[in-house]
Amino acid sequence: MSIPRATARLQFNSDFTLGDALGVVDYYAGLGISHLYASPLLSARKGSTHGYDIIDPTRISPALGGEEALKKLVARLRQRGMGLLLDIVPNHMGVGGPENPWWLDVLEWGAGSRYAHWFDIDWNSPDPALKGKILLPFLGAQYGDALKDGQIELRFDDATGGFWFAHYDHRFPMAPSTYAQVLASDPALCETAASMRDAQDDQAGADAALRQHEANRAMLRSLWSKPDGRAALERVLAHYAVDTPDGLQRLHALLEQQHYRLTWWRNAAEEINWRRFFEVSDLAGVRVEDDDVFDATHACILRLYAEGVIDGVRVDHVDGMARPAHYCRRLREKLEALTDQRPPDAPGGAPYIVIEKILTGDETVRTGWKVHGTTGYEFMDQVSGVLHDARGADALQHLWVEVSGDARDFDTHVQTARRQLLAENFVGETDALVRALHAVARSDLATRDVSASSIRRVLTELLVTFPAYRTYVHDDGRDHEDQALLQTALDEARPRVRAADQPLLDLLARWLGGETPSSIADAGARALRLRAITRFQQLTPPLAAKSVEDTAFYRYGRLLSRNEVGGDPGRFAFSVEAFHNANLQRLRDFPHTLLATATHDHKRGEDVRARLAVLSELPQAWSESVRKWMTQHQPLRVDLGAGQFAPSAADQAMLYQMIVGAWPLHLAPEDHDGLRAYAERVADWQEKASREAKRQTSWVMPNAAYEQGSRDFLMRLMDGASCAPFIRDLRTWVDRLALPGVCNSLTQTVLRLTSPGVPDLYQGAEFWDLSLVDPDNRRLVDYDARRSALAAADTQQDFDRMLWQKAQIKQPLIQRVLQLRAEHPALFDEGDYIPLQARGAKSGHVVAFLRRHQGRTLLVAALRLPAQGPQPGSDEWGDTELLLPEVVAQWTDALSDRTVQGGAQTLPLATLLGERPVAVLVSR
Repeated sequence: MSIPRATARLQFNSDFTLGDALGVVDYYAGLGISHLYASPLLSARKGSTHGYDIIDPTRISPALGGEEALKKLVARLRQRGMGLLLDIVPNHMGVGGPENPWWLDVLEWGAGSRYAHWFDIDWNSPDPALKGKILLPFLGAQYGDALKDGQIELRFDDATGGFWFAHYDHRFPMAPSTYAQVLASDPALCETAASMRDAQDDQAGADAALRQHEANRAMLRSLWSKPDGRAALERVLAHYAVDTPDGLQRLHALLEQQHYRLTWWRNAAEEINWRRFFEVSDLAGVRVEDDDVFDATHACILRLYAEGVIDGVRVDHVDGMARPAHYCRRLREKLEALTDQRPPDAPGGAPYIVIEKILTGDETVRTGWKVHGTTGYEFMDQVSGVLHDARGADALQHLWVEVSGDARDFDTHVQTARRQLLAENFVGETDALVRALHAVARSDLATRDVSASSIRRVLTELLVTFPAYRTYVHDDGRDHEDQALLQTALDEARPRVRAADQPLLDLLARWLGGETPSSIADAGARALRLRAITRFQQLTPPLAAKSVEDTAFYRYGRLLSRNEVGGDPGRFAFSVEAFHNANLQRLRDFPHTLLATATHDHKRGEDVRARLAVLSELPQAWSESVRKWMTQHQPLRVDLGAGQFAPSAADQAMLYQMIVGAWPLHLAPEDHDGLRAYAERVADWQEKASREAKRQTSWVMPNAAYEQGSRDFLMRLMDGASCAPFIRDLRTWVDRLALPGVCNSLTQTVLRLTSPGVPDLYQGAEFWDLSLVDPDNRRLVDYDARRSALAAADTQQDFDRMLWQKAQIKQPLIQRVLQLRAEHPALFDEGDYIPLQARGAKSGHVVAFLRRHQGRTLLVAALRLPAQGPQPGSDEWGDTELLLPEVVAQWTDALSDRTVQGGAQTLPLATLLGERPVAVLVSR
């Protein structure tokens, strides 16, 4: 059981703890899940709703129940023959605030901290104000205003005996070297300050300085405990209070002597001198490539594996690391070395490892990484793509250009977003890369005259056109995939680079991967090259993610079902052949990768996407409705002046898609309270979407007038009294899309459960998943309803009656197929994958294949493009039939246990899909 049969992703937080998870083990076991797949469980920032802001990787979060609760959960899982996978976050940590002791130590001791090398900090910034300092962009206002308004205070902690600076929830330790100076500000403490200074002068080495500082703090704790000492220390604090001009200047002078420079949070983008997670300044990148950092941050994870508590890991944001391949191989080596220590009741075999990795175009995970695969974003894109009708692309593109006034394709949107982000959001990171490349240029006589300005100019074009998240070049050079990515970027960038800079473009390409760094004889030059390569490879992933997922996805609205994590909206649809080819490649290279259709990161729920995909089959009718609504609702838009309206035409057009796509199945036009509640959910999506788009408003500079105007427009639209005709129109569209959307959902579900790989179920998505972007998709799950439905499920009856409105039909389908996987594990783990062809008038409306292993054959057939094809209960399949490579006398219908007669090398689709959108047959 080292390889999961099926996983269920659970999102843990203070509202759903490890103790709460005990109550769902039996439910998931009954559904057929073999492994729970937990969101990060290590100690995260107080109040974290997701767990990715870890502040202490050495222990399980007390807020989630701690290690004791985790072990109780695992004991219950073992009773049901189940395992546990853990999402781990090796790339970054939560910083800021008072909770991360390693980060606080760096702030206290600066470059001399024993943890200073744990974080990617440039202690040699060319900015004189940051020489030997770390920028802290955590102030809520500009530094001068924050200081003047008393938002920064010097405080004393009587529990630790330490001085620190407070700014709301932030805690900035005071450098030990400034203690004597501070104490000397009060006559009663001058002698104490002098002895402290003398002791510091006598110390040699970091360990001695630390011991002396601990002694000093013990002395100050003792001093505080005495009335006279406490009064003196309180006078010291008052000496640095900003209620007088002198106090303000003294506090400022003291802050200038610290190992950090406090600044307004908006300065992070341009002045940051340390690596962040994306552009999030309270998540600091960790140098996990260093042995001691790896060992310290993975000690708890490795111990939990050795003790049999966890059975595998999902590695978050692998592309953020300096050396992802090296990390993955090392992680496997460390885990496998502990396998013999695991208890007898723990699953045997190799540890299960998957990585969160966005693959673009034809990119694949490198097979030498020793991982089982990815978290399944690429499958989510492929299975969604095969549900879209390529013939609808042109009409929907025409509508989009007409209503939005924007004729740019998706790739152009991405490049525009990249250019904007480089200029506004990643200035500091780009500066660091330019300096690294300039240092490479200065190290060689042949290139010493290359200027930093010219490097920035050419580098910008290379970054704007870079076609993937990153390359994986290191000291041993690059592989053919890296070379292909660099060549594509070169080809795209070349027309944008002026003639005089063409040689520099080629030079940068060689420096960033075209040459093998290990071939450089001079060690110093080689180190400079590797530093530049690392900077480049750690900049392109956040740039790609922010420009695509968090910007262009919200600017380009041809059809939002294709705007999903891991997807490419520029690729409107996948052919059946392309889907089969992806499955064949997956079976060959990563047969145990995860297969996802919903995640904690998705932009819209799997069944929202399945419903919206139907619009690709009805582009003309949808276009007519949108044109009508755009005209009718012009008076409802809010006039902001200067020709600006809220929402913009583009945002308005996307809003219609979201309202129809996520409309709850039971929401009636007469249910005014339900309409308001639904409108509130959509309003939250709308605000996030418009901020991510970074056009009329943004997270950095919110435009309150635009956001309020857009909200007012939405609320008017969803007013069941004043907009009743529109609400009835919407409900008509929802009804028109509902059954085809359900067919798409069930097709998507059965393909996920039977394609090569390990199916992953996102919490609650066994019912219809009409969620929106986070945090909407992380809401608590109603497990009572799901338990009741599972207990009452009758798959045959549900399919025959098509009780899709009640959501039961999806849940028993999952249960039946997972039972089949449990009965025939080798068939799914190792079975051949054989694409099937159909012939007949409706042959384009089915995707079908065989899985075959040691005499057992599984046949899967699923309806596609249902709005223009045969729907369940219709008699439209005619003579369309599947062509089989072998004759099977009888089949068992896995969804009903009925017998289906074979005996020929064809099967009529009227028999297979006449009453249902999916069929799963097993040879007898």
